Amino acid sequence: MQLDAIDHRILYRLQENGHLSNQDLAEQVALSPSACLRRVRALEEGGFIRNYRAVLDAEKLGFELEAIVHVSLDQARPGWHEAFLAGIAAHDEITEACIVTGASNYILTVRTRNLSAFSQFVEDKLSKIAGVRDMCSHIVMRKVKDRDGMLPLASWR
Repeated sequence: MQLDAIDHRILYRLQENGHLSNQDLAEQVALSPSACLRRVRALEEGGFIRNYRAVLDAEKLGFELEAIVHVSLDQARPGWHEAFLAGIAAHDEITEACIVTGASNYILTVRTRNLSAFSQFVEDKLSKIAGVRDMCSHIVMRKVKDRDGMLPLASWR
């Protein structure tokens, strides 16, 4: 599927507010409601729109601590990568995991209620995953920019 300027505007608007009604979206991208709905469905079927979700306020829900954790693994262990993936899949506290280049193998984003819960998570769960050799945690003091996984579509041409 080849995207045109209207598709880009639809994606931009939905990324900003996935709760828009089809009528409002159609007005904002200068289409009839039926044409807009056809395009949105094509974008969904083409995999450009994977899902819709509510973005929750972590602090209001009591998850006050966010940490970035660099994890290095013992790569001499057979199946080290698969074992680590299975280990982190079991823990909802890990909200994001990336394989990276550099001094560590993974960077994890971890959310817990407070420092005590984070400390307990690291000691009782994360450090016990097979193959974990070293960890370095960075507590997020304050986010100065948070686009919550949004893509830079405004600059996309």
